Amino acid sequence: MKKNVFLLILLACMFCGNTVVEAQVMKAADLEKYAKQKYGDKWLDAAKNLASTLTLDKNESLTYQQVIEAPGKTKQQLYVALNYWATATFKDNNAITLNDKDAGCIIISSTIKNIAEHMGTISKYSVSITPIIRLDIKDGKIRVTYTVQNYDILDDISGGWFGIATDDKNKSYADAKRKADDKTNPNLWDEQWEIARHYPFVEKDSKKRTCAKALVMTHAYSNAIMDKVEEAVKNGIVGNDDDEW
Repeated sequence: MKKNVFLLILLACMFCGNTVVEAQVMKAADLEKYAKQKYGDKWLDAAKNLASTLTLDKNESLTYQQVIEAPGKTKQQLYVALNYWATATFKDNNAITLNDKDAGCIIISSTIKNIAEHMGTISKYSVSITPIIRLDIKDGKIRVTYTVQNYDILDDISGGWFGIATDDKNKSYADAKRKADDKTNPNLWDEQWEIARHYPFVEKDSKKRTCAKALVMTHAYSNAIMDKVEEAVKNGIVGNDDDEW
């Protein structure tokens, strides 16, 4: 009897653990694999092909919008489902910047780090993005808006080929995971690159290799977000989030 109880507890723990993993949108490594499957691993070509289908909004941001139909579900039901999804998915306590049940609106701002990395002659670049995800909710449908205006760059001015060749002690790129307010390493610079000012929206760009991959990864992440939201609305997070219990 005790053995059976132990097994049940173990299975429950395993199930809960799997639920948490599945609730994550996507890590950078998984996102890269996903992007390569959809667009190939030639980032310059993939970015150029995508650019022909993309239009920047009036603020020169990269914005995607999709309406997801949810027939028969009330505004309240959809709000609960999406609030559950957002809370379970984005672990940062500050990620949900607006949560208004009456207005039917949830806004999320969460960073995904190191979506692209590139070593140049002088510098090494690590690219992160912080999309703004807005969920507008009505009876029977939701609208998802995903917006990114800038790439957030950690520039290691000692990490390029020239820096590594001349002074091996200057390898500081491993510090790319530093906190945003850590200014202790003088070789690391925080920068913001406007998407509209870089490849493929600007052909002559000295950072084109970095920005090509960054664009493809940003686009792929938008697809992942849309898919996860639709899944949460239609099937819940664990597949049995309904009123029949």
